[in-house]
Amino acid sequence: MATEAVRGSLRGAGLSRGYRVRRLLWQLFLYFSLTVGAALMLLPFAWMLSTSLKTLPEAMRIPPIWIPKVPHWENYVLAWNAAPFGRYFFNSFLIAITTTVGEVITCIFAAYAFAKMNFFGKNLLFNLLLGTLMIPGEMLLVPNYVTIKRLGWYNTYWALIIPWVVSVFGIFLLRQFFRTIPDELWDAARIDGCSRFRFIWQIVVPLARPGIATVALYKFVGSWNAFLWPLIMTDKVELRTVPVGLRYFMSDMGTEYPLLMAAATLAIVPVLILFLFTQRQYIQGVARTGLK
Repeated sequence: MATEAVRGSLRGAGLSRGYRVRRLLWQLFLYFSLTVGAALMLLPFAWMLSTSLKTLPEAMRIPPIWIPKVPHWENYVLAWNAAPFGRYFFNSFLIAITTTVGEVITCIFAAYAFAKMNFFGKNLLFNLLLGTLMIPGEMLLVPNYVTIKRLGWYNTYWALIIPWVVSVFGIFLLRQFFRTIPDELWDAARIDGCSRFRFIWQIVVPLARPGIATVALYKFVGSWNAFLWPLIMTDKVELRTVPVGLRYFMSDMGTEYPLLMAAATLAIVPVLILFLFTQRQYIQGVARTGLK
């Protein structure tokens, strides 16, 4: 009996050791894959930063060089002074912040109505809204341009802000998040005399903070990187945004790649800082959306 017990314990130890080895190998493979994927995603940014510190001959050299012989930090000063980037950054911040705030407010009310309120045709209307996501944005450029011109908003901030203060994707994302909030909270709040508006802002919004942060981050990044709409809706330098301003370094004579990369590096700094401060809320919002 003792011999059988010893054999059993040795067999169990061998199985446990084999399980630990397989788990260790799987973790090593997983971390290796994640490291390779992260390196591939960071590669374009590393190339952009490297090119921003080169001279034009170094940037055009084949085979390319990753590290310039002498870093030219003055490229950032030259890029900033080559065009009115101070005005471009102001316009981009103004448009991104106002559209983000407007979209968050409209999406909160619309998403709450679709998630927690009952009215005639709710499901049909929501399905129609989702159907609009399948329409390419390029198809709407001409009718939206005509609408803006007839409203007299061409070459104004209204044309860059008003059409983008609502988003079907934001409504869908927050609706899925609001559905995770128990209906019993509204019943308890109504018994205490709480109005619907107060319930939304004091109870629903704090509970849905990760989802709202996700919508806000998506919107800010989308507005900050918008290129085609500001290019079509404005022809004044005073209304240009940063992405449109980057075209200054591209002309018929060629492209000033070092200055262009320096300006592009400056352009991604606000988005990078915003993501670093909101990444926790963003991850929670994406992970929890759709849970019931």
